[in-house]
Amino acid sequence: MSWGRVGHPSEIFQVGDQVQVVVLHFDRESGRVSLGYKQKSSDPWETVEARYAPGTRASGRVVSLTNYGAFVELEPGVEGLVHVSEMSWTRRVRHPSKLVNVADAVDVIVLEVNRASKRISLGMKQVEPDPWATIAERYQPGARVHGKVRNLTDFGAFVELEPGVDGLLHISDMSWTRNIGHPSEILKKGQEIETQILNLDRENKRISLGFKQIQPDPWDTVSARYPMGSRVTGKVVRLTDFGAFIELEPGVDGLLHISQMSNRPINSPGEIVNAGDELTLMVIRVDPQERRIGLSLKELAHAIEPTRGEMVEQRGRGARRGKRKDAYDDDEE
Repeated sequence: MSWGRVGHPSEIFQVGDQVQVVVLHFDRESGRVSLGYKQKSSDPWETVEARYAPGTRASGRVVSLTNYGAFVELEPGVEGLVHVSEMSWTRRVRHPSKLVNVADAVDVIVLEVNRASKRISLGMKQVEPDPWATIAERYQPGARVHGKVRNLTDFGAFVELEPGVDGLLHISDMSWTRNIGHPSEILKKGQEIETQILNLDRENKRISLGFKQIQPDPWDTVSARYPMGSRVTGKVVRLTDFGAFIELEPGVDGLLHISQMSNRPINSPGEIVNAGDELTLMVIRVDPQERRIGLSLKELAHAIEPTRGEMVEQRGRGARRGKRKDAYDDDEE
């Protein structure tokens, strides 16, 4: 009936219409005649390459949607497919219905033509300039940028820097010291935040962002604030099988290992300390590179308690003072 898409014969004919047709096939035995209406005009695909060469911009109408794309009618009898991967430069389109609907008028660019198989590949995103083509002119590593949290995942947050350009703020770049289980602990969808660009990959369309990098790293000067042998005060924030983590300041925790809790053998850190306890300890190890501070209760106790030699000497001095007193008493008598 038509070189184009026909849903029902009533779209072209009405009962009683007088029409001209072409005889396609005649079967005398069965008494059947096959007729053609579209054959009155030439097949539009015969000259399609001349009208829709690759790179040509065209307008069309969405006639059908599938899971993998949208079919666009460029003219009656000529349809092309816009694959989901060719719909947006930046958005990951899960289904065409997220962007277009049947009967929508769209502008497209012809990507490829195969006259033999009657297939035309079309692109919607190619109508607009690719924002990633000039991305390096607007964003450089080390620069601070503002954006909006568009989505949260288990491994990080996607931050919209501009329409069509998202950056990934990985969970490991959210805090210098906190062990964040999920980005929702410090961020929420729609929040405006400032981040620093860590890396830019134009070819793969990826921008890595950092949140902690705009804050000073407390571990850079930790050796000066907590030197070996110094006494510190902190709060027990977490117990484990092997010890207790002590918060010395926001963002800086030290480990009180179970072996450094007491001179006597203990089976569990809970025998000595509890979460929330305020403790005074001695710093026995500082490793800024590994972000570790070792703390000790028993070393502090050793430093406070007098040594055995000191105790003997103190007892000796006490005995000598007693003898001198007795001598004074004898003289007085």
